[in-house]
Amino acid sequence: MSPSVFPFLMPTQDEHREIGFETALKLAVIMERKVLANKWASEQWEAIGIVPDHAEDGAGPRCIREAADASQWLFPGYTLRLFADEAENYLLNVTAPEPRAFVMWQMEEEGGVQRPRPMVLTVSYGEAAAMMDSNEQVDGVPLPADISEWVTAFARRHYRAPEKRKGGRFASQRMPQGGS
Repeated sequence: MSPSVFPFLMPTQDEHREIGFETALKLAVIMERKVLANKWASEQWEAIGIVPDHAEDGAGPRCIREAADASQWLFPGYTLRLFADEAENYLLNVTAPEPRAFVMWQMEEEGGVQRPRPMVLTVSYGEAAAMMDSNEQVDGVPLPADISEWVTAFARRHYRAPEKRKGGRFASQRMPQGGS
């Protein structure tokens, strides 16, 4: 995978290792191309799923379903990494009615042909929102149950409730009453 548009999302592998608890999964992204019948665009791409990546390192995208009106492509070589400081955002996701994985992708020109390229994979609502706020193309795809369980276990292990602040909003509320 080439360098991420969001380099802060891709620390080194040594930063992810925890004794007895893996914090990264190798996954492949499924992108779907739909043929459109309009004068402005001939096709539309969308991320539609993630699956475990069993491809050899360096394998490129391949078509896994071809039909007249649509095709599906498997893009191997992506890593879903979890970070302890995102535990709250992971919990918000996995406790939602429909947990999602978020795929940020961009169109790239290759040999004169426009093709999609997944760039970042996350399960954090916060990371996905930041990418969308930056006008990136982000699709939410269903989070498979086994991955959801893995994320839930990690998030519960690392979640820290926010500390309650003492005092009020205004200085007058924090100062002792009475006195001089």
